[in-house]
Amino acid sequence: MDSAGAVTVAKPLPAAERVYTHVKEAVLDRRYEGGTLLNEGELAEAVGVSRTPVREALLRLEAEGLLKLYPKKGALVLPVSAQEIADVVETRLLVELHAVNKVVPAPARLIARLEELLEEQRGHQAAGDLAAFAQADRSFHAEIVRASGNRILAHLYDQLRDRQLRMGVATMHAEPGRIAKNIAEHTEILDALRGGDARSASGLVERHVSWVKFLARMES
Repeated sequence: MDSAGAVTVAKPLPAAERVYTHVKEAVLDRRYEGGTLLNEGELAEAVGVSRTPVREALLRLEAEGLLKLYPKKGALVLPVSAQEIADVVETRLLVELHAVNKVVPAPARLIARLEELLEEQRGHQAAGDLAAFAQADRSFHAEIVRASGNRILAHLYDQLRDRQLRMGVATMHAEPGRIAKNIAEHTEILDALRGGDARSASGLVERHVSWVKFLARMES
């Protein structure tokens, strides 16, 4: 309601934005696997729009590196490449190792937020929701980066978001037991931060992030 008590109705998203959101979410949580060829007409019907906003959305997703458009054929969902995984891991280590050293001694606000995210992860684990778990997993690391106080690094890290989410779901599909391992390793990182042990926290973060290279070996 507004200040006068009238009910305000949220404006519906533009058609192209609805298609963009639909396809991007499906790619990130692997409902559309790498190698899937998407048909414009089928997408238009699924979202309830014409083909014009579908093309607009697919062009946007191609620019983000998630799809490759083929005229008169459709849009190919690009697989996660071994090189992309290696590049993301390298960039994450550069940013996260710097950040984890800067946040020690960790402020109480950061510790409390990391504890909340760990609880969220346990809830998503119990529900079997891999996409939501990947989001909470990624947020755990992003909170540490933001707490380091370097806005430029935080912005750089945010640009990795989509790739991290997609890889996170991929690793959990490849090894379902990884969910429990992630929670255990996040708990260890949190304990090290809570104890003010920057050296231990750095070692734990390096081991935790580097594990994703396992997926690169599978994709190569």
